[in-house]
Amino acid sequence: MIDRLTAALGRSRADYTEIRVERTWSTAVTFRGRRLESATASEDQGGFVRVLNRAAGWGVASFTSLDRLDAMVARAHELSRAVRVDPPIRLADVAPHRAEAMLDLDGDVRGVSLAEKKRLLEAYNGAMLAVSDRIVDTLATYRDEVSEYWFVNSDGTILHELRPEVTLSGTAVARRDGTIEKGLESVGLRRGWNSVQDGLAGFRTAAERAVQLLDAPMVKGGTYPVILDPELAGVFIHEAFGHLSEADFVYENPQARAMMTLGRRFGKPVLHVGDNGAAPGLRGTLPFDDEGTPTQDTPLITAGVLVGRLHSRETAATMDERPTGNARAVSFRHAPIVRMTNTYIGNGRGTFEDLIRDVKLGVYACSAFGGQTLLENFSFTAAYGQMIRDGHVAELIKDVVLAGNLFQTLDRIDHIAGDFRWNQMGGGCGKGGQYPLAVTEGAPHVRIEEALVGGDVPA
Repeated sequence: MIDRLTAALGRSRADYTEIRVERTWSTAVTFRGRRLESATASEDQGGFVRVLNRAAGWGVASFTSLDRLDAMVARAHELSRAVRVDPPIRLADVAPHRAEAMLDLDGDVRGVSLAEKKRLLEAYNGAMLAVSDRIVDTLATYRDEVSEYWFVNSDGTILHELRPEVTLSGTAVARRDGTIEKGLESVGLRRGWNSVQDGLAGFRTAAERAVQLLDAPMVKGGTYPVILDPELAGVFIHEAFGHLSEADFVYENPQARAMMTLGRRFGKPVLHVGDNGAAPGLRGTLPFDDEGTPTQDTPLITAGVLVGRLHSRETAATMDERPTGNARAVSFRHAPIVRMTNTYIGNGRGTFEDLIRDVKLGVYACSAFGGQTLLENFSFTAAYGQMIRDGHVAELIKDVVLAGNLFQTLDRIDHIAGDFRWNQMGGGCGKGGQYPLAVTEGAPHVRIEEALVGGDVPA
């Protein structure tokens, strides 16, 4: 394959050419309630060519047959020359690499039958259904894939990789009279079959929580000290801050450029934020991005000060900064754009108990059902919460919605515990029509000294 791609590269007439080819094997199983909804196996193969000429725009072409490779290189060259660009597109320099990266398959899923995968998911789904007769519905999904990946460019980079991934998720729905609650479990790993054999307890816990929430009161709306658990803190930093750190968004948006000025203070000295595409074993981890740039740990906020952002080669050259290995594409059907990998809040000091010890009345917000952001404004819905009373965790609460201004909220983070963990969840990130991209978030427990919590507002 490498010989075929480098030969096509040598025949290109463009100033710069890159070719990416992927072959992916995948299976998926879904249960809804006790019914098997789907069980599929598929194989997909294709490639993507991207070329650039002086004073011209990008020319791109994707294909599903290698027989079309030379024609697609020529077509991308024609498309590039058809678009005149001023100022010209520049690419930051990246040293060429030659690498074979075979990630640990940890039990190659291609050697496991679809029937065995069905039996595993059926057991996990059954664990949720068995919790209580209040569980009226479930949705359980299993998905795996192994992708073989090749990349070459005219700078001399030649890559060959084998990339595994497996995800499991379960949603349990509990109902009593007119009240409906749900619990969620989600696991995503860049590993294989062996890594998903001990998920029964997590699925059971999700169903138990759904039943417990039937009796939980709504949180009283108001302003509280709020402690975010590592899962919600990770989702918060990804959604509310991570997307603002993607350099294509920054340089294309004057309002974002004004907000995201390097050297601006965003928080107290306890706050450290970064994006680490090289952290071992995570869904967002790969040795190189889809431009052939090595991934790395990129500091974004250091001691409360904005120090960096995430780049492709093009955005790095435009902003006179260095590439960070964050040009990613969800598949061979798409061009790489600036995306997060594994985004995190850095570790602090002390324990969860240290965070709540001096809180007289506060909210402990856990996990995340979703959220939305609009520039610096955000709202997130926690999956559940608990009140904090006189320095101790108290009763379970529900309908915990956090809302506010990102910059004010970051500045109100006054204590970060030393219990960092990566949240290895399934799902994915969406941007520019590319979804789901495998990412990971991580954080320790984080305390916000004051945050707006929506919920039940007494008349």
